[in-house]
Amino acid sequence: MTTTLPEFGIAGYGCAFGEDQDVASTAGQFVDDPERVFRWGYRTFHRAAPDVTATHLAAEAGRAAIAAAGLSAGDIDYVVLALSDVPEYLNFDSSAALARELKIHLRPTLLLGEGCASGVTGLGNVAGLFATQPDLTHVLFVAVNRVSEYHRNRMKVNNSIHSDGASAVVLRRGHTAGRWLATTQFTDPEVADWFRTDHGGAVSPVAPDGWSSRSDVNGLERVQEHFRADPKGLRDFVQALNRRLVEVVDQACARSGVARADLAKVVHLNDNQGSFEEISDEFGIPMSRTNAALAAQHGHMGAADHLATLAMLTESGELTTGDLVALIGISIGMRWYCTLVRI
Repeated sequence: MTTTLPEFGIAGYGCAFGEDQDVASTAGQFVDDPERVFRWGYRTFHRAAPDVTATHLAAEAGRAAIAAAGLSAGDIDYVVLALSDVPEYLNFDSSAALARELKIHLRPTLLLGEGCASGVTGLGNVAGLFATQPDLTHVLFVAVNRVSEYHRNRMKVNNSIHSDGASAVVLRRGHTAGRWLATTQFTDPEVADWFRTDHGGAVSPVAPDGWSSRSDVNGLERVQEHFRADPKGLRDFVQALNRRLVEVVDQACARSGVARADLAKVVHLNDNQGSFEEISDEFGIPMSRTNAALAAQHGHMGAADHLATLAMLTESGELTTGDLVALIGISIGMRWYCTLVRI
C-alpha cells in the first residue's frame, strides 16, 4: 500500500526572546565555578523578566508568524504548542492559554511536552494532522522555553546555558517553501530519569528545607552516578551519542528519498561549541554547515532552538530556496530526533 504524505510548508516565521545577558558577567550568579561555563563557548543568552511567562513569549512569536504569513488570528485552524521546561501551573493547558492570548477561539489546540525534542518532532505530529484532517489549511506551531529558576539552574542542567525564547511558524497546506519532508525519532528509555526535575511533581510536590537549584544535583552528575561501576559503559554511551544522531538523520533521509550528502545545513540544538565540533566530525562536515555560531549568541532555548535558527538563517540568506536542512538533537527520554525541511 502506498501512503501519500501531506505537503505543507512554512508560510511565516516569528521569534521572541528574553533580555540579552552577557555570560562573562552573569555566570557567577548561577554557579560557583564560572570558568567551567566559559569553556562552553557561549557569549550571550536570553533571560526573561520575572513577569514574562512562557505564554507571553509564545504569544509574541505567534503574532509575528501570523503577520508574516499575511494572516489574522481568525485564519488559524489549529494551534500547536511545544513547551519545554517547567510549565506555569499544574493542571494547566498552555496551548489553550496561548490560543486565548492570541484570541483564536473555538479552534483545536495541542500541547506537546517532550522537552526540546518537541520543537522538532512536533512537525511530524502536524503532518499527521494534515494527513487526517483535509479541512486544515493553516496550523500555528509555536515552541517556547522559559526557565523556571526556582526549579532549574539554567547553567547546571547539562553542558548548555538554558535560555528563554520562543519561535513560531505558520504551516500552510500546499506551501512549497520550508516544506516538511520527514520526521524520525527513537528513544533509549533506560535512562529516562537523568534530566528530570525532582521537586514540584506528584512524587515530591514540595522541596526539602534548604534545597536550592543552585546546589542541586544536575543531569551530568546523574550520568556519572549511573556509570560509576561501569566506566566502559560510560565510554560506549558517550561514543553512541553522536553516532545515533547520524543514524536518525539517515533514517529520515531514507524515508524522504534524499542523501545525507545533500544536506546544506545540519541544525542541532543550541549546544556548547565542543559538542558542535564533535558533531561536525561525526557528520564529516565543517562547523560552518552547522548552527554553532548562532548557538553561541542565543544559548539553548529548549524547544525553540531549531525554528528560531531556521528563521534567522533564512532571513539572512544563508539558506536559500531548495536547500535541504536537517533539524536534529538529543532530548530528555533520552530521545534522538530529526526533521528534514526543504527551504
